[in-house]
Amino acid sequence: MNNRVLRLLEQLEKRGLKGMLVSSPENRRYLSGFAGSAGVLIIAPGVTKIATDFRYYEQVAEQAPEFELVKVVASTPDVLAQELKRLGLTEVAFESDNLTVTTYNQWAAAMQGVNLVPTSGIIEQLRAVKEPVELEAIQRAVDIADGAMTEMMETIQVGMTEREVAWALQEHMRNHGAEGVGFSTIVAAGPRSAMSHAVPTDRPIGAGEPMVIDMGARVDGYLSDITRSFCVGYATDEYLKVWDVVLQAQLAAERGIRAGMTGIEADALARSLIYGAGYEGHFGHGLGHAVGLEIHENPRASFTATERLLEGMVLTVEPGIYLPGWGGIRTEDMIVVGATESRVLTRTPKLPVVGKH
Repeated sequence: MNNRVLRLLEQLEKRGLKGMLVSSPENRRYLSGFAGSAGVLIIAPGVTKIATDFRYYEQVAEQAPEFELVKVVASTPDVLAQELKRLGLTEVAFESDNLTVTTYNQWAAAMQGVNLVPTSGIIEQLRAVKEPVELEAIQRAVDIADGAMTEMMETIQVGMTEREVAWALQEHMRNHGAEGVGFSTIVAAGPRSAMSHAVPTDRPIGAGEPMVIDMGARVDGYLSDITRSFCVGYATDEYLKVWDVVLQAQLAAERGIRAGMTGIEADALARSLIYGAGYEGHFGHGLGHAVGLEIHENPRASFTATERLLEGMVLTVEPGIYLPGWGGIRTEDMIVVGATESRVLTRTPKLPVVGKH
């Protein structure tokens, strides 16, 4: 944690800033280890403090021993103002992407005489390249999701509802060590699978119809993200054709992505194959996104992403084809971006037909 704080201080110094108030839950956890839902870090040279209320005093001692606890009894803005005055800080950065207008106004009213400087993405940039301990947690999250998806592909039956499938996946992940799901599980069958972020319903799964499952686990705060598409029992020739286009696009991207590429270049590895097969206009989202303490992090791999990928970033590779009224197909793995080649973390088999009719 000390190394992470030092790296943040270096970035603040480059911007002429002496300190920062960190309110984002993910950034709080990254810098301190504290996983509670409320609190503000006070970071400055020689200063690592966390202001939070009585619900989390013991949790701070357990999870963030390198941080000094500042007890909040009534008003967080007043406590922050008192601490900044005590430290002699008359200017501090804050996370403009996280703070609401209401909270900012409360802070500004309490901290009169302190210049609050809006910043964006400073800590997120530090989080982009994953440390070995982070990669270990992500791999455990991937393994748990892999286990749940593999079991579902072996046991799913015609007549199960989308909601039943989603619950079974979540139950498996919880029973095998996940502290929670990584995001709301997506299960969509039939024409509904053309909706890339469909919410599970009580619709029964029919034999031979397109189906998309997108899910992930949370381990030590870190997330996984996996998608598999298939038909239950049998598949039509048309489905097999589209499914293979998506698979080949994904494999091409996984083979080709490496550090130094822009997100646009990475996206083009898959998009060119999908468009070349005649499905232009049916792959509306980007190829992938970074994953860590949040399910959608930067950088992205998309047709608009100019940022370059760096070695050690964790990225999803999830091309898809969506045909309204018919259904959709998306296949998603997670990779670690490498200097000369990338390493695939996801191990669940990719099969166009599963289960029993």
